[in-house]
Amino acid sequence: MNTEPWVQRARNYATSFLWSRKAQKYKMVMLGRNLSDGLLAKMVIYVLLSIVAYLYLQPLLYMISTMLKTVSDLLDPSVKWIPRIVTWENLTKAYKGLQYPEALRNTALIALSCSIVQVLICSMTGYALARLAVPFKGLITALVLLTFLIPPQVIIIPLYVIFSKLGLLNTLFVFLVPAIFGQGLKGALFILIFRQFFRAQPPSLEEAAKLDGASAARLYFRIMLPLAQSACLVVFLFSFIWYWNMYYEPSMFLAKGFTPLSIRLDQLEDVLNPSLLGSKDLVSNPVTEGTKMGAAFLIILPPLVIFMFLQRWFITGIERTGIVE
Repeated sequence: MNTEPWVQRARNYATSFLWSRKAQKYKMVMLGRNLSDGLLAKMVIYVLLSIVAYLYLQPLLYMISTMLKTVSDLLDPSVKWIPRIVTWENLTKAYKGLQYPEALRNTALIALSCSIVQVLICSMTGYALARLAVPFKGLITALVLLTFLIPPQVIIIPLYVIFSKLGLLNTLFVFLVPAIFGQGLKGALFILIFRQFFRAQPPSLEEAAKLDGASAARLYFRIMLPLAQSACLVVFLFSFIWYWNMYYEPSMFLAKGFTPLSIRLDQLEDVLNPSLLGSKDLVSNPVTEGTKMGAAFLIILPPLVIFMFLQRWFITGIERTGIVE
């Protein structure tokens, strides 16, 4: 009996079986069991994330590249990203033109003090609206939401008149007083964030303390506030960044003397161009783009460093406060 056809058939079957196993293995590697497990899906995700990262990093990279260029590189259209000669002169001029130590102190004082006050006041208000039997609670919440919808330009003139009569112009109190009453920069949003957070907590956390006769203030400071650390961090960082970057309100209330970095940046062109001031303290260079980029870099550097250290807790706080819901 000739067994060669059977042997050849068995070999072909074994070969096809092995190839099918390899194909299945490659398919599992490329596509995975789920849509997001395979190598192909991961490559698509990484490409999309790289594009998004570039869109966010491109302004920062352009800023750093421009501030390190000399005047000849700025005027040369062939120089795009990498300067021929790296210079720190633009950063030095920006440091002097901004009067950086004084402006940094003013900006940090405004941002830190108002942010800390907003965290305390807005958390107390949000806790009262979420957990206490406050009369007309729904109406108060609606009014808080309404204050968030009203643009600041509508009430800027009445605020200016009030602060002028109280003698608060060109002082820290033009921002600190509204923050104390829960109406600081974006204060309504922060009240709603804390309200959402405290409403999500189970009532059993407070029942034992209430049986022991704990007051509402004791419940807030000893139980609820420690639980709201993630929400406090989110509100503090949001408030800090908004106070740090604000321009419209300081331009109205802080015209002279106590000026933050945003106002100094707006006035930098006058400082860099002596023909506008009749001064020759700084170099009269008509090409000031590199110096302006250096000034912008100095302004965003402190918040950038803070976020780099706190980003892990910030993202965790975003997830726990219900902002993404």
